[in-house]
Amino acid sequence: MFNVYLKGHVHSLDFHGSKGRKYITRGSQKAFKKIMPVYVGGRMSDEIRGKVEWFKDMQFIGRIEGDKCSVILGEGGISPMKLLLLSVAGCTAYDVVMILQKMREPIKGLEVEISGERREEHPRIYKRVNLHYKIYGDVDEEKAERAIKLSQDKYCSASAHVKLSGADVTYSCEIIR
Repeated sequence: MFNVYLKGHVHSLDFHGSKGRKYITRGSQKAFKKIMPVYVGGRMSDEIRGKVEWFKDMQFIGRIEGDKCSVILGEGGISPMKLLLLSVAGCTAYDVVMILQKMREPIKGLEVEISGERREEHPRIYKRVNLHYKIYGDVDEEKAERAIKLSQDKYCSASAHVKLSGADVTYSCEIIR
């Protein structure tokens, strides 16, 4: 059981179930859905909710419901298109580390450098994106390349979004022992 604070009220929630069937046995299901994603069969619910608020001048604050951090967009913060690039790098980095760990490779660190070129006409979407992976540790080169390929071709949702917009996404890798 856990307590959730929502709109000035504390809701006590408890859920039971197995193999993807979760049942809320106490509290408000509405409150639960607004605060916590519902996992079914190991998958998070499809709906993500967030909000961007105009703070001042050309500064905006973005938040995703249920997350503990915010991001400043615009002046004094990061541009949304630069944030998109970092999202791609972060998404694929997460995948590559997880895959290499599952392969029991001795990864000690990872850096993903990313660059993007946008088209001149509006909307100024990315036409080219390049990722360079720096993998630290005594990692097998073939396994590293396999992990990157799995991330790029199967798992990385952020890369898939950029590719669906027509961008040419390329990547390279180096292993630093």
